[in-house]
Amino acid sequence: MADNAPGVIDLQRRGIDHRIIHPGHVTSVEEAAQACGVRPEQVVKTLVVRRGEDDYVLVLVPGDRSLAWPKLRALLGVSRISLPDAEEALAATGYARGTITPLGLDLPVVADERILGGEITLGTGQRNTVVAVEADSVIDAYAAIVADVTSDASTR
Repeated sequence: MADNAPGVIDLQRRGIDHRIIHPGHVTSVEEAAQACGVRPEQVVKTLVVRRGEDDYVLVLVPGDRSLAWPKLRALLGVSRISLPDAEEALAATGYARGTITPLGLDLPVVADERILGGEITLGTGQRNTVVAVEADSVIDAYAAIVADVTSDASTR
């Protein structure tokens, strides 16, 4: 399988070490973790959040946690944020839901502090292709804001 996913190309261009994984079709964070050989918290979800008209932020959330809306609103200094629908997310990023990643994009990135210091997996903009990469490399490369923006998924 060719590894010409936009995210892979961007990591190569930036000289960031990574490992390409083809997990196959998965339907949960737990399945994704097992297919990638990592723990669920290492499966990082990239959420597109709208903070204003044509103003989007990408939020990196560990797979075992949920986005904490009040924390993110406070961090961004806004009273309202929302998740765009799939069509709007595609228009904002060029990536379909399930493949969204900061890799290859020029959008602001917020990373939950819990991903620091370890290996994570991220989408690549292409279905069935993810990368394992050091979180700190991604945070540095994309000048991500690191903060506590999640809550325990079991308290949803």
